[in-house]
Amino acid sequence: MERIEKRVQDSRTTMTEMIMPNDTNPIHNLMGGNLLRWMDIAAGVCAGKHCESYVVTVSVDSVSFEKPIPLGDVITIECSVTRAFNTSVEVFVEVFSSDIKGKNTRKCNDAYFTFVGVDDNKRPIKIPAVLPLTQEEENRYESAQKRRELRLIMSGRIEPNEAHNLKKLFAK
Repeated sequence: MERIEKRVQDSRTTMTEMIMPNDTNPIHNLMGGNLLRWMDIAAGVCAGKHCESYVVTVSVDSVSFEKPIPLGDVITIECSVTRAFNTSVEVFVEVFSSDIKGKNTRKCNDAYFTFVGVDDNKRPIKIPAVLPLTQEEENRYESAQKRRELRLIMSGRIEPNEAHNLKKLFAK
C-alpha cells in the first residue's frame, strides 16, 4: 500500500502567548521551561494534524535560548512538518517575540521536535509522507534524514557507521 502524501501547509500551526509575571524568572524574562512547554504543545498540534492521530514527543534537538524574552512581550510560535518517516514525524519550530504593539519583532529560538503517531491503544502507526512544495520546504525535507541519523546515533539505536547520509557530509 502506498503512503499518502500531505502538504506542509496543511498542518502548519501558529500559537501566540503573552509573557505574564508567572511565566518569568527573577529577572523578569520568560523561563526556558515555560517556552519549551509551549513549543512542545504547538509542535504537537502540528504533528497531530499531519498524522491525523495522537502523537507523543520523542526528542527535541538542540534548543538554545538566544535572546531573552521579557515580561509583557508577545511570542509567536510557528511550526511546520519537515519530513515523515515510517511512524515518526519531524517538526521545525521557530519562536518570535515582539512588544504588545507588534513592534520590535525578533527571532528568539528554533528547534526540531520529533513525534511518533500513535493509535487509540498507544501503538505506533504508519503516518503520511510529507510533500514539500517550496525550496525552503525541500531543503528542510532533505536535511531531515541527516538530523534523524544523528538522533539515532545519540540514542544508541544505530552505530555511526550506519549513518550513510551523515557520512556523505564528511566524504572527500
